[in-house]
Amino acid sequence: MSRTPLAVLVGTVLALAAVQPAPARAQDVVKVGLVMPLTGVLGPVGKQAVAGARLYMAQHGDMIAGRKIELIVRDDASVPDNAKRIAQELIVNDKAEILGGGLTPSVLALAPLVTESKTATVVMISGTSIVTERSPYFVRTSWTHAQQASVLADWAAKNGSKRATIIASDWAPGREAAGVFSASFTAAGGSVVEALKVPLANPDFAPFLQRARDGNPDTLFIFVPTSQAGILAKQFVERGLDKSGIKLIGPGDLADDEDLPGMSDAMIGTITAGFYSAAHPSDLNRDYVAAFRKANANVRPNFISVSAYDGMHLIYAALKATGGKTNGDALIEAMKGMAWESPRGPMSIDPMTRDVIHDIYIRKVEKVGGELYAVEHETFKAVKDPSKIANK
Repeated sequence: MSRTPLAVLVGTVLALAAVQPAPARAQDVVKVGLVMPLTGVLGPVGKQAVAGARLYMAQHGDMIAGRKIELIVRDDASVPDNAKRIAQELIVNDKAEILGGGLTPSVLALAPLVTESKTATVVMISGTSIVTERSPYFVRTSWTHAQQASVLADWAAKNGSKRATIIASDWAPGREAAGVFSASFTAAGGSVVEALKVPLANPDFAPFLQRARDGNPDTLFIFVPTSQAGILAKQFVERGLDKSGIKLIGPGDLADDEDLPGMSDAMIGTITAGFYSAAHPSDLNRDYVAAFRKANANVRPNFISVSAYDGMHLIYAALKATGGKTNGDALIEAMKGMAWESPRGPMSIDPMTRDVIHDIYIRKVEKVGGELYAVEHETFKAVKDPSKIANK
């Protein structure tokens, strides 16, 4: 029996190895960890974010600058301590080199950790202005409450509103939005009759609406969680405030695209200021909405989904700019000043504050094709966070 020479066998093995695709080496994989609320009351918020991030990867692939992108999703259940523990596990155990942050309390809990580890972190949900000031490794692709509230205050003052009453949930986002609206509305020549704080959990809006009516305002500025907007609008109509001539206005959260289809017609006519609507009239957005609905059981994408979608775009673009390097300082430097066209419209990252700059739209809730939508009527171009401008 003849034997094949060892040199021939070795040569054959090497030749086969050269044509067989090798598995991605650890150093060729970039792990992106998303720390999001996926359960509990705010579970729908995190699910929209994750769906937006996954849609971006489905459309653009999982390779960038020669490196494979691996998305690791973890549920913090809206608990800041959970978020901090999970982020530490992602960085230390899973070797995640980039993070995506969710709700304000959770993101704030991550600040010391990502600063110490120099981990580039894209804020995909939080709208609280101070967040990006808490770590030089935070960059935001969501929005700020101050952007929406300031634009709405200016618009209201220029469109006949002279006396406004504020009803806002008693938590950090509500207090921030109410404060900015009050300052901007007053500066524009209006006056605030009263600012009413509503309990965040299980509120009964009826007594607050009655008190607001007694103050005889011409405008009612509302800031409540999206899940409560439909209830408030219904009570607004039931108490006859819609027929009293009082205008109902609020930030974009008030007309959330995921919830609007299930709200009553009491929402029709509500004016909001927001950065994204599923009804945004661009080909890019129409394609985005169609792709999102197809991938998510016909659920309509909302402003949270597009914030995470843009977050993944920023990560991909930064990795391309650094040639795949994941050094936190290099990634953050690459992200500063980046600009692109989003389903929301044109947007960029402020190189000074690492905050999002985007258009804010004045929208009116209308019925389109049998469904409620926030239809855009006016555009405020390239809005920066006014609180950051004031601080400068």
